[in-house]
Amino acid sequence: MTFKASPLRLSTQSPDFEAQFQQRLHWSADTDAAIEQRVTDILQAVRQEGDAAVLRLSQQFDGLQAASVAELEIPASELQTAFDGLPQPQRQALQQAAARIRRYHEAQKQAAGQSWSYRDEDGSLLGQKVTPLDRAGIYVPGGKAAYPSSVLMNAMPAQVAGVGQIIMVAPTPRGEKNPLVLAAAHVAGVHRVFTIGGAQAIAALAYGTQTVPKVDKITGPGNAYVASAKKHVFGQVGIDMIAGPSEILVLADGSTPPDWVAMDLFSQAEHDELAQSILLCPDAAYIDAVQQAIDRLLPTLPRAAIIAQSLNGRGALIQTRDMDEACAISNRIAPEHLEISSREPQRWEPLLRHAGAIFLGAYTSESLGDYCAGPNHVLPTSGTARFSSPLSVMDFQKRSSLIEVSPAGARQLGAIAQVLAEGEGLQAHAQAAAMRMQAGD
Repeated sequence: MTFKASPLRLSTQSPDFEAQFQQRLHWSADTDAAIEQRVTDILQAVRQEGDAAVLRLSQQFDGLQAASVAELEIPASELQTAFDGLPQPQRQALQQAAARIRRYHEAQKQAAGQSWSYRDEDGSLLGQKVTPLDRAGIYVPGGKAAYPSSVLMNAMPAQVAGVGQIIMVAPTPRGEKNPLVLAAAHVAGVHRVFTIGGAQAIAALAYGTQTVPKVDKITGPGNAYVASAKKHVFGQVGIDMIAGPSEILVLADGSTPPDWVAMDLFSQAEHDELAQSILLCPDAAYIDAVQQAIDRLLPTLPRAAIIAQSLNGRGALIQTRDMDEACAISNRIAPEHLEISSREPQRWEPLLRHAGAIFLGAYTSESLGDYCAGPNHVLPTSGTARFSSPLSVMDFQKRSSLIEVSPAGARQLGAIAQVLAEGEGLQAHAQAAAMRMQAGD
């Protein structure tokens, strides 16, 4: 079967550009009422019944037959066996990717994840104490594809942060375990792995069961049921973000081979039918060349049907007046992945304020960031890069303020605090400050 992909062709100079542009961008994170109700029922069942509900739901949704949740845990020896059984190139690739991801997150921790303090003029100590989470849960999707890279990207920053225990959950429909995923868990140093998926896995991590430990934070993407469950349990535990469909935005000046750009657009479209791939370029002839590359290359790919549906439904090839306008539109979109496919990427990067990850230059394909460049590939989607950031070491740490006031500081700060507390009508606050002022005399 031949599939054809024709992303919407737009020009910023067309009178109806804004309306068509907004329609193409639209995606709602809201799940339908039926999913919300089903997720609510699943969460309540796991919270009330624990292991029994997890077993029942795993049988219902994944076809897993087990007498206990302990049977759904994969022992460390099986993770080691999975790693040892991989072809040598896969073992080496996992280890090299893990090393690069670790090195990046260690640099991140050194720059922004350390405790600090200082003493002011009166000798008072002020600062911040950074400590890791005791226990983190990572969700690794299954189903349409297996994602060993997601294991590395979630587990490695947790390891670098110093998290005490990393609990991984991953669906294994009909009991089919992916050896690369298990091997990645071994390489990343995951402590425990359960073959549980969906909303029931999120509930087990959030509330704890007789077998699955309760965690402090849950990270990792999933389907609509997983996303809804993460929203529901937020507050009981921390979460990283609510991930929408994957996105790529390519800013091109026409200097990159069109085949490269077409394949980069495919790289996100092949994730699922709702993924979004957009090209912004001032050169109409180059956009024509990219469309021709799409037509030529699409039939060569095994996921051509998914790519075609994604590009036809949400893709766009947009001609801009110039690269400056392309950068301005990119800031409005705030994409998950942003490629600057240009001779002068450093010229345009300062104009770009909102993106999950920025890939500089024609040789920097987004796929390298997905697997092994080093920075995290868990990124904000659906415009949330305007206010949120990639998964990082800081997501697996918490910060406590440090305050040690000297006697001299108690006199100076106490006078300020007393005035403000009395202005708020909080007399105990005011007197607590005043008592220390007097004791310091």
